[in-house]
Amino acid sequence: MERAPLKRSRILHMALTGASDPSEEAEGGHGEKPFLVRALQITLVVSLYWVTSISMVFLNKYLLDSPSLHLDTPIFVTFYQCLVTTLLCKGLSVLATCCPGAVDFPTLRLDLRVARSVLPLSVVFIGMITFNNLCLKYVGVAFYNVGRSLTTVFNVLLSYLLLKQVTSFYALLTCGVIIGGFWLGVDQEGAEGTLSLMGTIFGVLASLCVSLNAIYTKKVLPSVDGSIWRLTFYNNVNACVLFLPLLLLLGELQALRDFAQLGSAYFWGMMTLGGLFGFAIGYVTGLQIKFTSPLTHNVSGTAKACAQTVLAVLYFEETKSFLWWTSNLMVLGGSSAYTWVRGWEMKKTQEDPSHKEDEKSTVGV
Repeated sequence: MERAPLKRSRILHMALTGASDPSEEAEGGHGEKPFLVRALQITLVVSLYWVTSISMVFLNKYLLDSPSLHLDTPIFVTFYQCLVTTLLCKGLSVLATCCPGAVDFPTLRLDLRVARSVLPLSVVFIGMITFNNLCLKYVGVAFYNVGRSLTTVFNVLLSYLLLKQVTSFYALLTCGVIIGGFWLGVDQEGAEGTLSLMGTIFGVLASLCVSLNAIYTKKVLPSVDGSIWRLTFYNNVNACVLFLPLLLLLGELQALRDFAQLGSAYFWGMMTLGGLFGFAIGYVTGLQIKFTSPLTHNVSGTAKACAQTVLAVLYFEETKSFLWWTSNLMVLGGSSAYTWVRGWEMKKTQEDPSHKEDEKSTVGV
């Protein structure tokens, strides 16, 4: 029996919502069991993403700025997490070679030519993870999402400057809401006496590097045959090498040598756990996109950021003003609105190809 072709609008709806082909559902059986199984899978995957991401942020905050540790070596913490990721990638590659079928992981062999081609991305990658950790070191977990909330704004700006892609008026409005939320958040942190100017600057730089990382990733992926895991491996290998002179120049090796808990199994266990979370976040992010969609992943990330902020305020027993909460809602609302607007524009373009011509006359950056 031949299946009727799907309309383009239906295909896009399936891609954005993660829904399956209704004809497949009809052929695959009846009853609600398939739907319930899929709903359970999505719930578990989204929950795994939330738990991994939030746990990683709180753990990194502990490693970077805990009074009980007194460890002032943010570059070393980042270096060690890159080292753990490198070893995990290589270990899984060896396991996949020894036990084919048991583990699905690409074969990894260090090729210096490929490492050199990935190097420009690795520099941006180093900036991204380093500035992220430095931002987290100097600001509270509750303000962390606002502090590095300008990624969407930089995406729009860099898309215009580097790719000459204009952005619609409605998308620009959502960016304005995000900028307003960021500005109000900084103002309220200052009013409460908890503003770290250095942490805020690192947050802005982290946002810029996240945007650049996305652009350079697209350029470099062909060098690693389109494999995200190979790219992760080479990025972290390059990072480990490039971090070594920084550790010497910034005196962190000396600070580490004087660290009282250097021989503590608990300390190294927490450091290794941080590296495991850093490795796992890449996997669970891909898993969430696979079981839902890129749009749903963005919405989930925004909701996770909201939950993370509330948890941080409760955990650290902080008291925040109404305007402080308003700034967070503006950032989260603006980010969600931007995701919705871009999804709506994609759908409109798919349904009406002539809309592409209209975009040329749309107000843009």
